[in-house]
Amino acid sequence: MENKMILAGLAALLISLASVPASFVYGEAELDTYIVFLQKPEGLSTLADGDLESWYSTFLPDTTLASSSSQTRLVHSYRSVVTGFAAKLTKEEVKAMEKKDGFISAQREKMYSLHTTRTPAFLGLQLNNGLWNSSNNGKGVIIGVLDTGVTPNHPSFNDLHMPSPPAKWRGKCQLPKCNKKLIGARNLVGDTYATDDEGHGTHTSSTAAGSPVQASAFGQASGMAYGIAPLAHIAMYKVCSAEGCPGGSILAGIDAAVADGVDVLSLSLGGGSSRFPEDPIAVGAFGAIQKGVFVSCSAGNAGPASASSANEAPWILTVGASTIDRKIKATVLLGNKAGYDGQSLFQDKKFRHRMLPLVYAGANGRAASRFCAPGSLNKSVKGKIVLCERGGEVLRISKGQEVKDNGGAAMILMNDQPSGFDTLADAHVLPASHVGFVAGEAIKAYLNSTKSPKATILFSGTIFGNPNAPQVASFSSRGPSLASPGILKPDIIGPGVNILAAWPVSVDNITNPPFNMISGTSMSCPHLSGIAALLKNTHPDWSPAAIKSAMMTTTYLSNLGRTKPILNEQLQPANLFDMGAGHVNPVLAADPGLVYDLQPNDYIPYLCGLGYKDSEISGLIQRKAHCGNVTIPEAQLNYPSFSIRLGSTPLTYSRTVTNVGRANSVYVAKVVLPRGVNVKVHPEKIVFNRLKQKATFTVTFTSKGFSAETYSQGFLYWLTKGYVVRSPIAVISA
Repeated sequence: MENKMILAGLAALLISLASVPASFVYGEAELDTYIVFLQKPEGLSTLADGDLESWYSTFLPDTTLASSSSQTRLVHSYRSVVTGFAAKLTKEEVKAMEKKDGFISAQREKMYSLHTTRTPAFLGLQLNNGLWNSSNNGKGVIIGVLDTGVTPNHPSFNDLHMPSPPAKWRGKCQLPKCNKKLIGARNLVGDTYATDDEGHGTHTSSTAAGSPVQASAFGQASGMAYGIAPLAHIAMYKVCSAEGCPGGSILAGIDAAVADGVDVLSLSLGGGSSRFPEDPIAVGAFGAIQKGVFVSCSAGNAGPASASSANEAPWILTVGASTIDRKIKATVLLGNKAGYDGQSLFQDKKFRHRMLPLVYAGANGRAASRFCAPGSLNKSVKGKIVLCERGGEVLRISKGQEVKDNGGAAMILMNDQPSGFDTLADAHVLPASHVGFVAGEAIKAYLNSTKSPKATILFSGTIFGNPNAPQVASFSSRGPSLASPGILKPDIIGPGVNILAAWPVSVDNITNPPFNMISGTSMSCPHLSGIAALLKNTHPDWSPAAIKSAMMTTTYLSNLGRTKPILNEQLQPANLFDMGAGHVNPVLAADPGLVYDLQPNDYIPYLCGLGYKDSEISGLIQRKAHCGNVTIPEAQLNYPSFSIRLGSTPLTYSRTVTNVGRANSVYVAKVVLPRGVNVKVHPEKIVFNRLKQKATFTVTFTSKGFSAETYSQGFLYWLTKGYVVRSPIAVISA
């Protein structure tokens, strides 16, 4: 049972990002769940909950289908971030609904997918010092996590030294018991407790704000585990089950969280690119930021493919994944004495480091065999080390299970070419090592060079100080944004590879309390959510956009040794569509000097510029909208980064910065020019004589031999003593 839960949890991380509709068939009629967006008629703006639901019921069919008479049509009622509901309807019923006053739109519900002991220290967070000290460890801040539920009795959620929840907290507890750490939970995908059957939600919530607890897995990565905001409160909203994460439930989770009083929302889930008015995450997040709630979302695990990012709305912090400086080392040693470093969380102490026969699973020419798919191998691998290839829609751990089931002694898992040098420390079921593509090709060459190839695996345990960290993870989704190319996405990267955090059950049948090490942008998102909680405590008057700006303009762009730029999975310099503004630096983010602020109304001209209808924007902002001449190009939004589509015509955009550093300060502009592009800033100097003072400047981009086939990048800096405020500039052809 425990192994099944572990595999199910890991499987959730690797579900395709494709969105699929959810349908219900009753008798002769097919009912689909639709999310219906409404606008309250004048005079109904202050409806009580009961009256609001009565009004919603007027949009439902007068009669119910005989075959569905025992079923409840209304699935969710929304009150806080959007006006509308989710209900089971036929196409004809939706068509009839369009004629009613207040109707804006209806979208068929889609199913979305789920996309640490070391990371606080890696991020520069120190006990009783620095940002942890100045932010009171996030004390009093409430992080709402939308996920698969939570394991309430895990020590990561103990409430020792926790204060009581703030007086504003209005949430519920759909768990056997809540406490001062885990202050609430709701189940939006069922009627039972919001407990975690997958592991994903337990992992993400403890990463964001888990209490201190001694942790390890398989005896590796031992140490004291802290959430990023260890004194912040957690509220869990279970919006995902084994079948996925229904869009209507996600929107219901955001709606409930905002009504309950959360300060930060963390969503490690999503779909592909989508029009904002049709995306429940984008719609709900906009309603949240209107109430001052910060929203952090994972970018997705569809990398390294270009234009693969999810959660692209500019009011969301979109988080990509990077490595940390810790590896769980497992070295492959070949019969020719060549060695190749890989990783595995499971380091089998009983494995005798002796040379064993080495075979390639795909030697028979069948694709299923080279991927070690279930049922693809036979007893010919008994007692041998088997080389399997990554991919083929087969879970990495499942490949090892196939080898083990057929008597294999160990597995070498090699990357495909797109995954490059990026390796993961998984909880394998047999001795194993995950090696990069180049190493895998060398192992293949050795196999073909001798009649009796042999190999062994040498386990070295937990190793710190990887000089290439942080490095962009191969799976981390990339820009440019499809929904809005004029906004640079992802926004930022943070730790998301080999992250150790709480888990419902033991992965090694030994360690208690249970922890697991997994990877994904699902893991990077709660790191940024925790940092947002620290900043929320430090600067309670900052808007969500100001917090986002502070993170984005203070990132670092180089490795730990500051000797070379952040690299991608091919060990080549990462570009801005790989890493956004760079790797988060929470210590600097707490004191950024300047911020690029935005209020909810500032997004309306931007949405008009994207070509959305007035009715669509009205549904998004929850009041009447009329674009008319109120429109701006995407890149004119007061964003902390630039994504420019440049042709032969010069482009000029303005930005406004707010002084949050020193009262009397003078900032001077410096530009690192993108190749083939001239950048002119006016004025080149801005002077402040008080805090919260604003200053506006313009930036003009002109082609100077910029090729239509060329991507180019640069940076705009505002510099003064003690502050470096940096905005990335990505340029692509118009």
